Amino acid sequence: MNTPAGPGELRRRIGVFDAVVVGLGSMIGAGVFGALGPAAREAGTGLLFGLVAAGVVAYCNATSSARLAARYPRSGGTYVYGRERLGDFWGYLAGWGFVVGKTASCAAMALTVGSYVWPAQAHAVAVAAVVALTAVNYMGVHKAAWLTRAIVAVVLAVLAALVVALLTAGEADAARLEIGGDATLGGVLRAGGLLFFAFAGYARIATLGEEVRDPARTIPRAIPLALGITLAVYAAVAIAALTVLGSGGLGAAGAPLADAVCAAGLPGLAPVVRAGAAVAALGSLLALILGVSRTTLAMARDRHLPSALAAVHPRFAVPHRAELAVGAVVAVLAATADLRGAIGFSSFGVLAYYAVANASAWTLTPAEGRPPRIVPGLGLAGCLVLAFALPVSSVVSGAAVLALGAAAYGVRRATAA
Repeated sequence: MNTPAGPGELRRRIGVFDAVVVGLGSMIGAGVFGALGPAAREAGTGLLFGLVAAGVVAYCNATSSARLAARYPRSGGTYVYGRERLGDFWGYLAGWGFVVGKTASCAAMALTVGSYVWPAQAHAVAVAAVVALTAVNYMGVHKAAWLTRAIVAVVLAVLAALVVALLTAGEADAARLEIGGDATLGGVLRAGGLLFFAFAGYARIATLGEEVRDPARTIPRAIPLALGITLAVYAAVAIAALTVLGSGGLGAAGAPLADAVCAAGLPGLAPVVRAGAAVAALGSLLALILGVSRTTLAMARDRHLPSALAAVHPRFAVPHRAELAVGAVVAVLAATADLRGAIGFSSFGVLAYYAVANASAWTLTPAEGRPPRIVPGLGLAGCLVLAFALPVSSVVSGAAVLALGAAAYGVRRATAA
């Protein structure tokens, strides 16, 4: 049963199942097909420790986000929580980091689709994917959730077949899981920061808070469920790939999972894996556009972005102008830029976003549903450690973008006064 929406409001249509699916569609995307290679290059045989580090920080962030989303079930996610709990500036900074970082992530996902579907025309395919999925989101979040269900089902089926095939192949060797002398704390942390990029999709559930039925019950259930399923899938895939390629082979692979099935003597499965990667990237792109447009809506309502972007379509009950604006920017980036190096930049922005979420959750009282203090405390510390453990170029560019956003906020406040 759908909850009626008033003028200018979004309609509450999403239950627990679809909320979990939206989270899975965001997380079990191109990250599982692409992030393992760069992470293995950083961590070596300590890759699984990097995965654990990313998972622990993601769990803390998810718990903090779930408690905050239940209390503030409005579009915008940490932009709203930071503003309500810490002040206008911190909410704005979180929203700025999210919109800029995730817009770059959208373009990266679109280019991933293009590189798998038609490498010679990757940019053209990327733009077509952005246009198509923006149109799906424009028609309503309910339709987007149905498409995400189909995408998640396909990707999970491909990954299940992949894990079984790799673990039962004659080339699989459990000795390749042993930890060697190449595993260092710095490498593990850098890997954790890169792998966090692939976990960050659970924020999409929180940013859809205004469209979730019974958010106080639905969101705290959906976020941990989506994260737990994703962590289990990632661990299974990482273990299976390591048993065949080892950390060295995994780190050197251009398309890690496709290379793994070839190394296992199953080249016939490689096209299936490539198709699954393309579908997964489409799922991530769909959910990313959905989430970025909702944060854009929330910031436009508060006039941190042009107020025209705050419009809600009278028929489809979606922030249609925000969706079109985000889609247009992503399409331009996908047509003109190579954003494969944007993973580190995006991770820095998203980790800053969740640092604000954990700081906001720390201020909750027990009566407001505050999690045990160790959760937001560990989450905040973990976000900062992983952010500054990223490659120097990612830290510098990410910090520069946040500083630019802070300067824009200061100018706006000064001119308003």
